[in-house]
Formats: sequence, C-alpha cells, structure tokens
Amino acid sequence: MSADVQVRDDPERERYVALVDGEPAGFTVYHIREGGLHFFVHTEIDDAFGGMGVGTKLVRGALDDVRAKGGKIVPICPFVAGFVRRNPDYDALVDHDVYDQIAARLHPS
Repeated sequence: MSADVQVRDDPERERYVALVDGEPAGFTVYHIREGGLHFFVHTEIDDAFGGMGVGTKLVRGALDDVRAKGGKIVPICPFVAGFVRRNPDYDALVDHDVYDQIAARLHPS
C-alpha cells in the first residue's frame, strides 16, 4: 500500500518530516553547513507506516527541496545513501569530494 505523503522542512530541528494524513510518520535529520551543504545523518520511519513507501517519498521530497534551493548533500545516513544509489538522477546532488573524505575515514583500506 502506498501512502499520500507530504514532506516538510523543519529547519529549527534540522530535519525533514513526512506527514501522512497530517500525522508525523517519519523524519530525516540533516546538518547544514556553509554553501548549503546538507549532511543527511539519520532517517527514521514510524513502524506503523512501514512498507508504505514513506521513507522513499520522504527522502525524495527532502532531496528535491535541497536541489530547488541550489544545495548539495553528503549522504551519511545509509537509507539516504541507498536511495541515491538506486536513483542515479540524484547523484549530481552529492558533494563527492566531501563524501569520499568521510568514507575514507569510516572505511580505511
């Protein structure tokens, strides 16, 4: 079952929120840095909305908003990183220089 999901930025709490019928269903946390660089660090969907596509719609809405604002992303959150891998049209949003530096520290050879 697919849910009708609205995505809203909550900049005071540094997160995008997914709403289903006006009810909070999940969120993705970001930290914004100079130049509009959004570090996405965590995504969480309420169990009651699991399997409804809420996470995918949340991340798509968040990344579309970052794109519209002219920003870039660093997908540290595994869910966001996986979304970008599965949707290569979002790869241009990734600041690969910063992402590669972080990945090298997290997974040294």
